[in-house]
Amino acid sequence: MEKVVIVGSGCAGLTAAIYTARANLTPLVLSGTMPGGLLTTTTVVENYPGFPEGVDGFELMQRIQKQAARFGARVKFAKLEAADMQSSPLRLTIDGELVETQTLIIASGASHRRLGLPNETALENKGVTYCATCDGALPMFRDRPLVVVGGGDSACEEANYLTRFGSRVYLVHRRDQLRASKIMAERTLTNAKIEPVWNSVVSDIFDAEAGKVTGVRLENRVTGEHSTLDCAGVFVAIGHVPNTELFRGQLDLDDAGYIIPQQGSRTNAEGVFVAGDCSDHVYRQAVTAAGLGCAAAIDAERYLASLSQ
Repeated sequence: MEKVVIVGSGCAGLTAAIYTARANLTPLVLSGTMPGGLLTTTTVVENYPGFPEGVDGFELMQRIQKQAARFGARVKFAKLEAADMQSSPLRLTIDGELVETQTLIIASGASHRRLGLPNETALENKGVTYCATCDGALPMFRDRPLVVVGGGDSACEEANYLTRFGSRVYLVHRRDQLRASKIMAERTLTNAKIEPVWNSVVSDIFDAEAGKVTGVRLENRVTGEHSTLDCAGVFVAIGHVPNTELFRGQLDLDDAGYIIPQQGSRTNAEGVFVAGDCSDHVYRQAVTAAGLGCAAAIDAERYLASLSQ
């Protein structure tokens, strides 16, 4: 029987692995279908402490995984298929195999909500991105026109942030008014470098053959007219989808599907803890995910210690 199983191998999961491994708990880490998490899709990470010159996202996650393995964490390329959180010990189905564990740390992350365009995938990391804070300062975006897709607080935050780097920021929204909070909407609409494009959706992104973003095709949802807009980057900010569907009905989730922590990192299920973007819909940064992974590991370690008292 395992003492600790960690679902997810992003910053939260691997940081939890470092801490639980150093506590001699020999955690089993399930990598899921995207080893290293979303950060592996970021070419250059410039805001993670300790890397003044920046670091490739894939390389950063490899380093953190090696650090966890050094202390005895076992990383397995496997997917959690089912979990019985009412049993004691917890019963997990991992790639068809039954595994029992005393504790479970869920760090399954969240996925970017995508536009669903063919060229969106082809141009990812070549001008299409889902995080202005992560990528906005890259040279390819400096002093160039940029497009942000969305109309909520996240999109407005992204647009305002990008005005530090882009020559102009076009905020493309499918409605005729922003869904963002009043203060954020006012801040966005009064920014001279931001130009809203109302009642419009991005129907295509150029230019996959050139291997970089050169512009977008827009469709006006009211008139049906099509137009093009030159830009060097497309920042998609239409929300995230937490990877928590597997836990629905057993863990308390909010309306958007994020796991609700009860006390620290504890969940409503005994012996189950949560960390990272599957519970954090506010910050969604690598460094905050790592901090939450640390907290979950400490909580799990203390829980295990309490069982032996």
